[in-house]
Amino acid sequence: MNRKLLFFNLKLNRDKFINTHFSTIQIIFSYYVIMTFVAFILLNLSFFQKPGASVSFFDTFFMAVSTVSVTGLSTFNIHEVYNQRGIVLLEIMFQIGGLGIMMFSTFFFILSRRKVSLKQRQLIMTDMNQPRLSGTVRLIKNTVFTLVIIQLLFGIIFAIRFYVKGLHPSIPDALFNGFYQSISAVTNSGFDVTGESATPYANDYLFIFILIFLIMIGGIGFPVLMEVKDWLMSKRQNRRYPFRFSLFSKLAISMYLMLFVSGAVFIYLLERHHLFADMSPIKQLANSLFYSATTRNAGLQLNDLSLFQTPTLLLFSVLMFIGCSPSSVGGGVRTTTVAIVGLYMLSFIKGEENVNIFSRRINKLDIQKAVIVLNLSLTMCFIATLVLAITENHSLISIIVEVASAFGTTGLSLGITADLTTIGKIIIALLMFIGRIGMLYTLMIFVPKERQDQGYLYPTEQIIIG
Repeated sequence: MNRKLLFFNLKLNRDKFINTHFSTIQIIFSYYVIMTFVAFILLNLSFFQKPGASVSFFDTFFMAVSTVSVTGLSTFNIHEVYNQRGIVLLEIMFQIGGLGIMMFSTFFFILSRRKVSLKQRQLIMTDMNQPRLSGTVRLIKNTVFTLVIIQLLFGIIFAIRFYVKGLHPSIPDALFNGFYQSISAVTNSGFDVTGESATPYANDYLFIFILIFLIMIGGIGFPVLMEVKDWLMSKRQNRRYPFRFSLFSKLAISMYLMLFVSGAVFIYLLERHHLFADMSPIKQLANSLFYSATTRNAGLQLNDLSLFQTPTLLLFSVLMFIGCSPSSVGGGVRTTTVAIVGLYMLSFIKGEENVNIFSRRINKLDIQKAVIVLNLSLTMCFIATLVLAITENHSLISIIVEVASAFGTTGLSLGITADLTTIGKIIIALLMFIGRIGMLYTLMIFVPKERQDQGYLYPTEQIIIG
């Protein structure tokens, strides 16, 4: 009894110390660091590796960062190192990294019928980038159940298609690859465990369009998914009052679709007389839509990336830098950040004091955050590109793609990841980690828990601009 009491007191004192001295963002950051080291230890175990496989500790650590951040970049061929148990381990890591550590752990709290404390709710709100505490547990339950059902359903569909088409002649092999493709697409992981990515399915248009759908499911944002689900339920139930989407969902959906469609159009225009020249119209459409979706975060590819023209690769880099919606499996600067900055610029040009969209006014603090995040992200990626251009013996476009892919947690590469110097690998690993955490939260890690207000304001003075 005394031992239990002692353990309880130690736990209470530990929690009190952590809550007093560290902010929720700093705690979340530490969880991701711990999870990275756990992944590093597990990936080093021979139980998950093929006989005779040998990978340096540094390359395994790079792999751990890439896995937890759900990026997909690797310094070695995964299919030559990890066995099926290792691939299953990667799939579990995809789920944890994609859904978020707090969402994943809280879901198991809910399954075990344990009460979710107020502090846990605060951590969930921070990890999922939610504006309020209310509804976070419901969001977790609905999101996890929905995504698991989608992964199982489409895993079975892929397995049946692989088996029928003879791509994987044995049922166990078809099921294994079917579920991997489904999980990889929904979590936008982009890891190539076969050495061929999605290339064997380049002429299977149904498979390609399903992949696009699953990539969008993972990247559109968890709150958006749940609002779409509620909207569909309201249609079935014929509710008296019409369902209203939140401003976040409207902006996230609009920006995501606009980037998806415009990206596909530009990819088609750039490659129609080049890589797509000998393709049928349906294949040109499928490839354009696929690369517009996969460059946003998924990292899958139907062709060797080096076959694309430099302007197309630059477009890919822009799409990877923007990434997916907030509160999704994706990284990057996020769609709503770019949308708010664009609306702010448009309002300034029109001489309007407020930024309005969908009959709503955007909070000035959100505008400040968006401008800061975009500018600092651009600066960080520029500095990373500059340093890599000095330390690495690769073309500038290869480095730009690598940097954008790491920050956007995408996983596409022109094949230079394995040849990076130690400095290059460290920079790419940092970009992957920051891309997953988010630039805003990365900055707030260094903000102390208790901040003192100055209590006074300096006089203003105008400065000449432009």
